[in-house]
Amino acid sequence: MSQFPLRTYAQLRAELLARRETALLDVREEAPFAEAHPLFAANIPLSKLEIEVYARIPRLETPVTVYDNGEGLALLAAQRLRALGYRDVALLDGGLAGWRAAGGELFIDVNVPSKAFGELVEHERHTPSLAAEEVQALLDAKADVVVLDARRFDEYQTMSIPGGVSVPGAELVLRVAQLAPNPSTQVIVNCAGRTRSLIGTQSLVNAGIPNQVAALRNGTIGWLLAGQTLEHGQQRRHGATEEPQRQQAAERARRVADRAGVARLSASGLAAWQAAAERTTYLFDVRGEDEYQAGHLPGSRPVPGGQLVQETDHVASVRGARIVLVDDDGVRANMSASWLAQMGWEVAVVDGLAAEAFSETGAWQPPLPAVPQPPSISAAELQGLLAQPGTVLLDFTTSANYVKRHIPGAHWAIRAQLAQALENLPLAERYVVTCGSSLLARFAALDLAQRVQQPVQVLEGGTAAWIAAGLPLEAGESHLAVPRSDRYRRPYEGTDAPREAMQAYLDWEFGLVAQLGRDGTHHFRSV
Repeated sequence: MSQFPLRTYAQLRAELLARRETALLDVREEAPFAEAHPLFAANIPLSKLEIEVYARIPRLETPVTVYDNGEGLALLAAQRLRALGYRDVALLDGGLAGWRAAGGELFIDVNVPSKAFGELVEHERHTPSLAAEEVQALLDAKADVVVLDARRFDEYQTMSIPGGVSVPGAELVLRVAQLAPNPSTQVIVNCAGRTRSLIGTQSLVNAGIPNQVAALRNGTIGWLLAGQTLEHGQQRRHGATEEPQRQQAAERARRVADRAGVARLSASGLAAWQAAAERTTYLFDVRGEDEYQAGHLPGSRPVPGGQLVQETDHVASVRGARIVLVDDDGVRANMSASWLAQMGWEVAVVDGLAAEAFSETGAWQPPLPAVPQPPSISAAELQGLLAQPGTVLLDFTTSANYVKRHIPGAHWAIRAQLAQALENLPLAERYVVTCGSSLLARFAALDLAQRVQQPVQVLEGGTAAWIAAGLPLEAGESHLAVPRSDRYRRPYEGTDAPREAMQAYLDWEFGLVAQLGRDGTHHFRSV
C-alpha cells in the first residue's frame, strides 16, 4: 500500500469548482504530457522537480496531487516533494487512466488553459480578424497599415510577416499610439497561431483605441498555408513611449482592469497578502527582462505580461492562488491583470509605487533546495579525461540545447530516464555529468551515483564553462541515450512543420470551446 493518500477525479473537480487552491502535477516529460492531460494540470517533469517546484508551488501547505501514466514516476515525485517539505501530497487515483475512466476530459498540446480561453474570447466577443490573403493585399497595395507581432522577440526573429514590428502582447496598448499615431491606420496583430493574435487584438479593442484593429487569422501558420512568404531574422522593435501617450494608455488600461474586476493593492496591502499563510500569492513583474534587471520590487519574478497570459500554467501552477502584478507605467500590469481576472484568477495590481520601490537589481534567482555538491572537475581536466578510454560524459541539458551544441562525445540523457540511458551507454570506468550551468547535473549526479559502481563527477560550471574555455563543440543528435521526449514539437514554432500538422493544430484550436464546455471547471468569462 502506498505511503501517500489517493485523490480522486471527483475530489479534484470539486476543488476546482469551489476555486480552492490545488496543484495537479503531471511529472512526465513535456512530449507525453502534450499527448493527454487534464485542463489544469501543470507539467513539472520529475527530471526538473527540485529546480522548478519552489517557484511554481511556493506554499508548502498547498494540496499537491501527482500523477503519471503508469511509468512509475508519480511515487518518486511524491517522495521528493515530501522530502522538499510539502505537507499535503497525494497521488491521483488511477493516474491519467483513472482520470479518463472517471469521465474527466483530457486535452492535448501545451498551455491549454490560455489557448482555450483565447478561443472562448473570440467566440463570445467576435474578435475581428483578417485572412492572410486580405492582409497580403493590403501590404501589396501599400495601404496605411501596421503589423504588430505579439510574440516574444526571439519568436518574431525566427519568422515574421513582411514589415511586421515586434510588440510583445503586454506592450501593445502601451506602444500602439507610437507605432500607429494616425487613427486611420489599420492595425493588424499577429502571432504564430491564434491565441496571442486574438488576445492582443481584443486588448486593443477593449482599451478603446481609435484605430481599426484585426487579428491576422491563424497567424504565421495561416500565412504559410496561404502560400505566402515570411521574413526571417528581422530586428524591427517598438521604441520608447512619450509621456502623454503613456498617460493615455494608462487611463485606458485602468478602465479595462476595473471592468474585469481587478483588485487594487498598496505596498502595505501587498505585504498583507504575502503574509497570509493560508493562501498562495504570486508576485510577477510584467515588464521586459531588461527593465526588470535595471530595478524591480524585491521578491518579484519577471514574467512579461504577454507570455504570462499565454503560459499562466507554467509559472502559476496552483489553481485558485492569488496573483499580484506590478509595473512602473500603469499599463502592462493592468492589461495583463484584466485577462487573468477573466481567466478565473484572483488578481491584483499594486498602485502608488515610487521609483525607489524598484530597489533590487539583477536577474531573478529561482528558489532552490540545498544543491548537491558532488565531486567536480574543471573543463581542462575533462578535456584530458576524454582523450583517454573509459570516460563517459552525460549531458542533461534540454535536447534542443544539446542538438545546437555540445561537448564532443557527450551522450544526451533525461535525468528521470537514467535506467534506460545506462542500457545504451558504453562501458565506463568513470562518469562525468554536465548541463548548461551544472545545476541540474548536480542533482543528476546523485541519481547516477546510486546506480553505478564507478566514480561520478560533475563538470564545474557545466557546458558554459567548456564554451568559455574556448574548447571544441559539436552539434546534432550524435549520441542520444534516450528519445527526445523532453519537449513537445509545436506545429507553430518554425516553417518546416508539415502542412497537415499546421492544419491539424488549427482544427484542434477551433474545437477547444466545445472541450471547455465538456470539462466545466474553468470559470472563464469575457468582458
